[in-house]
Amino acid sequence: MKVKRNLALSDSGFLFNPSTGDSFSINPIGQEIFHLLKEGKSQQDIEKYILENYMTDKDTVEKDFYDFTVMLKNFKLVEDNE
Repeated sequence: MKVKRNLALSDSGFLFNPSTGDSFSINPIGQEIFHLLKEGKSQQDIEKYILENYMTDKDTVEKDFYDFTVMLKNFKLVEDNE
């Protein structure tokens, strides 16, 4: 999955898509996931990072990652590169 290039994410968690004028609010963990996706990290790498840095379990991380990436896809903020 590849984050579209022209998206801008502020330090306060507002994601702006200049192509459409749409803006979204992302929580702090969503911001971290977004940055990791932008760096080209894989789902497995991101899940490992979250598990190592937050008190959570694998099932929760997998579900939350799936939900977050579905939202990104629905708003056409990412492209599948698979």
